[in-house]
Amino acid sequence: VQLQASGGGLVQAGGSLRLSCAVSGRSFISYNMGWFRQAPGKEREFVAAWAWRGPSTIYTDYIESVKGRFTISGDNAKNTIYLQMNNLNPEDAALYYCAAAFRSGDIRQGWTYDYWGQGTQVTVSS
Repeated sequence: VQLQASGGGLVQAGGSLRLSCAVSGRSFISYNMGWFRQAPGKEREFVAAWAWRGPSTIYTDYIESVKGRFTISGDNAKNTIYLQMNNLNPEDAALYYCAAAFRSGDIRQGWTYDYWGQGTQVTVSS
C-alpha cells in the first residue's frame, strides 16, 4: 500500500486548501484513514479521521480546533481521501500527512496507523 499526499501550498489567512491522499495497492475503504500534521518544533498531532463502517455509514472524527472548518471525505472511484480546509489560520500551518490503519485501534493515535504518506506542506500567511 502506498499513500501519495498532495494539495498543500501557501494561502492567506481565511483561505482554503484541499489536500488529497491517493491510495494505491488496495481500496481505501479497507482502512481507517487519518490526517495528521506536524509544525516545526511541535509534536505530530491528529487532525481528522475517516472510517467506513458499512453501506451509507461513514465515521469521521476531528480535533476540536478544526471542527466546522475542515472536512474529511473519500472518493471510492478515485481511491482517494480528501481534507477540505476552510478558514485557515496561521496555527494550521504544518506538514500534513495522511495515514492508513488496517488494524483496529484508537484512530487519534499515530501508532494505530500502518502506512504513511510523504507529507504535504501547508503554509498560512497572516
